[in-house]
This record gives sequence, C-alpha cells and structure tokens, in this order.
Amino acid sequence: MKFGVLVFPGSNCDRDIAWVTQGILGQPTRMIWHEESDLSDIDVVVVPGGFSYGDYLRCGAIARFSPVMRSTIDHANAGKLVLGICNGFQVLTEAGLLPGALVRNRDLHFICDRVPLRVERNDLVWTQNYQKGQVVELPIAHGEGSYYADADTLKALEDNDQILFRYCDPSGNLTPESNPNGSLNHIAGICNRQGNVLGMMPHPERASDRALGCVDGLALFESILKAVPALV
Repeated sequence: MKFGVLVFPGSNCDRDIAWVTQGILGQPTRMIWHEESDLSDIDVVVVPGGFSYGDYLRCGAIARFSPVMRSTIDHANAGKLVLGICNGFQVLTEAGLLPGALVRNRDLHFICDRVPLRVERNDLVWTQNYQKGQVVELPIAHGEGSYYADADTLKALEDNDQILFRYCDPSGNLTPESNPNGSLNHIAGICNRQGNVLGMMPHPERASDRALGCVDGLALFESILKAVPALV
C-alpha cells in the first residue's frame, strides 16, 4: 500500500506522518507538493497538520483551491481513502469533503495538550484496531479546532454514525470540562457518509512512536493497513 502525504507551504506535520507510515510501518510513502495533481499511484492520501498557506483568510481556505486538492477530491469520490489531521481536517471541510467547519476555540486560546478521546465505532477502515467505547489519549495543537455545524448537519452526523471520536474524560464520560475547545457534541473526528474520508483534530501520528511515550495513535494507521488489501 502506498501513502501520499500532501505538502503545502506552511505544513509542519508532513514528515511526522511519513515517519509513521514509512519509518515505523515500512510502507511506501510519497511526499506530494501542493502543485502536483497526479495521485494515480496513491492508495491513501493524508492531508497533514500545520498552517497551510499561513492560514491566511481562514484555516484551510486557500489550500482547498490547490491542484493537489482537486485531485484529492477525485480520489475521495472514487471511494479511495483520505485522512485529514488538524489543519488537514480544516482543509477537508473547506473542500466540501466533510460537513461543518472548525472555528476558534471556545476560550480563544491556542491549545497544546494530550486529551482523552472515546472511540465511537470500530467497524470502519480507520478504527478496526480499537474497541468501541475505548478511551485513548492523543495530542492536540490548535487554535481553531472547535467543530461547528448547523442542527440539521449535527443530526445527520449522529443518525448516520459519522462521528468516530469524541472528547471525553479518562472514564469516557462527556463532561463540559472534558471538551477542550467547545466542539459541538464533543466532536473530535468525523467521516463522510461512505466512510472513506476521515477528518480529526487530534494527532495520531504524534502518538505512534514508543519513544514518545504513547502509541494510542498507531492503531489507526495499523487499521488502515489491515483494511486496504480488501479494498484494492
């Protein structure tokens, strides 16, 4: 399986992703500059964290118009896998691949921390190596990570089980104190209706190397490896 990691001016988590996919898991990985458009050799497109185009105008708003994102939309519409992390999640909502938007954190502060998340389902390509209801800990680092959507969109996400991760306390409870950025419905990660596009604000790639003291994020990448042979 081959991963493609998008690289925009301002990306800063692209090499973190490559270290996990290529360095730890030994999978072919290609760094794809934002002006490229050929994704024909890629199985999984990863839109990494950072500050694409300096986050000018609005987070992810300019990246949405890049040649590589036009190809990423085609990749997703063909049923292939797309993962957006942090700024990548913002880009995916701007591109219309995922509903809703990421807005300023509730307290208007940049947050850099490790937080508990509850896994809402484990029957998708992204979460097979987790247990439903499992609480994991992943890093977050964002200033605009509060998930927002209108009431109809939120209802559709709930009704269609598109919420994969929610912020919670260490016991899995959804409390006001356990919601670090004010995301509606404690949303930390969602997928599209088909399940092949995932956007999440927490960083699984920063919790995948034992040298960092936590590997709760590695199961996400291992889940992809388990699932992709059945998809291709």
